[in-house]
Amino acid sequence: MLTVSHLRCEYKINPIGLDMKSPRLSWKLQSDRRNCVQSAYQIQLSLTESFELIEWDSGKKNSDQSIHVELDHWLPNARTRYYYRIRAWEVAGDESSWSDTAFFEMGLMGSGNAWKADWIKAPFDGETDVSCPRFHRLFDLHKSVTSAKIYVTALGLYELHLNDRRVGQDYFTPGWTSYGKRLQYQVYDVTDLLQNGENILGAYLGDGWYRGHLGWNKEQKIFGTDSALLLELHIRYTDGSEEHILSNPDWKVATSAIRMSDIYMGETYDARMESNWTNAPTENWSPVDVLDYTKDIIVAQENVPVTQIEHLQPIALLTTPQGDRVLDMGQNMVGWVRFSIQGEAGHTVELRHAEILDHEGNFYIENLRGATQCIRYTLKGGELETYEPHFTFQGFRYVKLIGFPDDVHLNDFTGVVLHSDMERTGNFTCSSPLVNQLHHNILWGQKGNFLDVPTDCPQRDERLGWTGDAQMFVRTASYLMNTAPFFTKWLRDLEADQGEDGGIPFFVPDLRSSTSEGWGNTNHSSAAWGDAAVICPWTIYEMYGDVRLLAEQYDSMKRWVSYIHAQGDNPYLWNTGFHFGDWLGLDSKPDSYIGATDKDYVATAFYAYSVSLTHKAAEVLGHADDAAYYDKLHDNIVAAFQDEFVTPSGKIAVPTQTAHVLALQFDLLDSKARNRTIDQLGKLVADAGNHLTTGFVGTPYLNPVLSDTGHHNLAYTLLFQEDYPSWLYQVTQGATTVWEHWDGIREDGSLWSADMNSFNHYAYGAIGEWLYRYVAGINTDEHQPGFRIVHIEPKPGPGLEWVEANLETMYGPVASSWYRRENNQMDVRVTIPANTTGTILLPGAEVQTVLENGKPLDQVSDIHDVQTQGSDVRIVLGSGSYLFIYKVLEADQEVHAQQVESV
Repeated sequence: MLTVSHLRCEYKINPIGLDMKSPRLSWKLQSDRRNCVQSAYQIQLSLTESFELIEWDSGKKNSDQSIHVELDHWLPNARTRYYYRIRAWEVAGDESSWSDTAFFEMGLMGSGNAWKADWIKAPFDGETDVSCPRFHRLFDLHKSVTSAKIYVTALGLYELHLNDRRVGQDYFTPGWTSYGKRLQYQVYDVTDLLQNGENILGAYLGDGWYRGHLGWNKEQKIFGTDSALLLELHIRYTDGSEEHILSNPDWKVATSAIRMSDIYMGETYDARMESNWTNAPTENWSPVDVLDYTKDIIVAQENVPVTQIEHLQPIALLTTPQGDRVLDMGQNMVGWVRFSIQGEAGHTVELRHAEILDHEGNFYIENLRGATQCIRYTLKGGELETYEPHFTFQGFRYVKLIGFPDDVHLNDFTGVVLHSDMERTGNFTCSSPLVNQLHHNILWGQKGNFLDVPTDCPQRDERLGWTGDAQMFVRTASYLMNTAPFFTKWLRDLEADQGEDGGIPFFVPDLRSSTSEGWGNTNHSSAAWGDAAVICPWTIYEMYGDVRLLAEQYDSMKRWVSYIHAQGDNPYLWNTGFHFGDWLGLDSKPDSYIGATDKDYVATAFYAYSVSLTHKAAEVLGHADDAAYYDKLHDNIVAAFQDEFVTPSGKIAVPTQTAHVLALQFDLLDSKARNRTIDQLGKLVADAGNHLTTGFVGTPYLNPVLSDTGHHNLAYTLLFQEDYPSWLYQVTQGATTVWEHWDGIREDGSLWSADMNSFNHYAYGAIGEWLYRYVAGINTDEHQPGFRIVHIEPKPGPGLEWVEANLETMYGPVASSWYRRENNQMDVRVTIPANTTGTILLPGAEVQTVLENGKPLDQVSDIHDVQTQGSDVRIVLGSGSYLFIYKVLEADQEVHAQQVESV
């Protein structure tokens, strides 16, 4: 039976507040038969859930497209909800019934003139009182309500309340954007929160990223000096009339119990000042001021919101050698602690947050630099009180308790994990517990650093959207979670912050007011960092088939390439300006953060790579002239690279692992130099005692290149190293997230410099791509992106006896697993989603020994083609689940046995 399910609009389930003219729909097919391919679909839109009134009907449309489907010749209306349902036909003739009904709802759909409300602010804002202001408006309802929506944004962060109930489950709204050019708004359905008679609408404002501390120079008010609220409540009555409650001079404002709240510094709360929304205990409500501020930059919510994702209970209450009482959450996490306490009015308690204990077991906060991460709470006294922060978050595993009573209980505390609410899509597990923990650490690194923007770290006075870190991790991130909306929003900020000359700042959103020397001066761009403008949109295109985002970012990609092209005297080399190089490479000189790989070499290699991807984008988008230009430009860059960095005999002149990896990964060599570089890379790894020496630039590509160039088992050797430097060294040291430095905690227990030593820094977690793409073998196809063609090419290696992985793609679940059995038998299980095709590579197989669920391949009708490729068998097949069992070639088995023994 054929069914249509998992309906999505712009990646989201029943979104409200869309502003695009043509929302796209996606769905998944399920069938109890293999080889299911859609032949046609029909979409219906209605203004009613019962579909009594059809707004638009596609009719039966002959097409196999089931993701990112645009609605032809139809335009939506603002503030209107559209219900939709879909049915499909498949090639074999099956017809589905109608899907369950889903909906999407449009937002205000206009620039600044769509807003009728005023920006309002507190008259005391900017004075020495740093408390978070709270605003309120009273209004009466005396008619029956059909629907009510709040459209809201802020300069700073907001938290809404309606009739003493918090509105929505979102946090850190409206999010962090390039505030001078883009500011998101959110929409909330509050129909069920309204009541007959008097209603009270209220809001807290926090400084957030807009005017709180940002960067390492203790700067504040980088984006603006005044926090302000912009809000419209649109009420529709059953009689057809409407009423709008707007932020305007009718509102009142007062100070609040939130005495201070800052992203870096934490929050101070005085519960004695709590009151309901109709009065303030310490002063009367004051009239608000109206702020003259543009509304033209306001855009609808693009990313998924930050929400409370999960809750952790502390695993222990410790007493350190210095006598501190410390909670151990058991996991380095990002969010905050919710706690309950009972005591005398006026008593203040503190929670301090840290990632690790030092080698003596004491609470360690030096690596936080200027970020205090401190929560202070003053009790109102009497009954049990429960508190959690509003406008701050911490990165921590350990929590020092100050001022708490002696009889503290673990169940009085809960760790609240917050991050952007991305759908979990990938899972990986294997026969190695250490590798499983590494995968866990990579996942938690993403959880901790994907809080509205892809930050470098979540704990110290930084937490910035470093472009280099993002592009290094984007593919791994997209295996683990659905990152398409997340990167869509961030890439729009990247384009907004792109310089007139095409340069890209080091971090996005950029801190334009930071004019100090060094990293604060972002008037220059760095290779491998600025290349995020090209690498990220191309990766999202490959992983999700999102042609619209690629087209949207194409101009930014071109401008970045033009920026590089204009640097220096030679348009085909990038040998000028500041570059981070192979950041934190282990082959660096003493007292240097930059690895030994020549920075001009790194810059020119990434120049070639970005041009190659821009060329591909031009081909996808049908820009033939551009494609020809970038193809020729790429040839010239490769020729210049070879002249500059490769000797006539084919030897790379830069003798580092990273240099060899980049040349191979970016295909910058002729065949003679390529073969020599492959051999030399193996020697360089061997000379390092079969360890890596790469930094941020080389590490993401190291294992993929080894696997692609005949050194696959050496890649496994690197994976399984447990001493420094290695991925599993961190695991053996008790890490629960990925570290910034390979030796953040040294083997003797001492610590790397506190100046820059994050224990939640996802860049080196890019090894996750290799686990999914090579070890489990799940890969997409750039010519049929979004996993329309699913490649499953598992690569077993020494040290693992089995692997299981799955990935929820736009088309449905992909699964790949392999198991070594006795007598040289290999089992490979795969799942290919409906409406896609799979290509399966069975490693070390002889075609005559391969059985699928007990049948020879030539007796399985759903298999389209079988080919022998060296010592492997390649199979092309339709959707469905398959089990292949075969005898591994004796030669392959002998090599594997020798390599296991050597490891």
